[in-house]
Amino acid sequence: MTRLGFIGLGTMGHGMALNLLMAGNSLTVWNRTAGKGVDLVCDLAADPIELGKASDIVFVCVSDTPDVEEVVFGENGVIHGLVRGAVLVDHSTISPGATREFAARASELGVSWVDAPVSGGSEGAENGTLAVMAGGSAEALDRARPFMEAYSKTITHIGEQPGSGQMAKAVNQVLVVLNELAASEALLLAQ
Repeated sequence: MTRLGFIGLGTMGHGMALNLLMAGNSLTVWNRTAGKGVDLVCDLAADPIELGKASDIVFVCVSDTPDVEEVVFGENGVIHGLVRGAVLVDHSTISPGATREFAARASELGVSWVDAPVSGGSEGAENGTLAVMAGGSAEALDRARPFMEAYSKTITHIGEQPGSGQMAKAVNQVLVVLNELAASEALLLAQ
């Protein structure tokens, strides 16, 4: 059985982790804010290193680039507990350039990095209907995909280049904002 870990139980991550559990997966979780995740019926790791030691595939969903770097590569980062051949799936929305750097650092240690930002909000995370834009090796994504399907309606492999998913998410965000601005201007004109 594939051992799963999840870091980041905030607005998005909690629903995603809950869907992994409801799909019958065994899960170890860790969150920077102590106490989050105690409502989940799963193992709670003392730190990211411990979570890494207990996981074959780790999902990360934190708020920004420095947070990803800290929970993955920091002094107690998950990378220090993972073994060669592990897969790290980063669902955070972060810098494509930093993603390429992080993927290269992980690769040096034999860990595959899939950047997989999500769209659909907290409701999508809770309902298991997120859209995932993934970058990285198809092989690593294929290993993680069956588990990601617990919280995703669509998973699109954008490309083999790490950071591809982050670039697609940036394009998505620009389109969302432009559509909101257009709707706002149309309502003002109508008024």
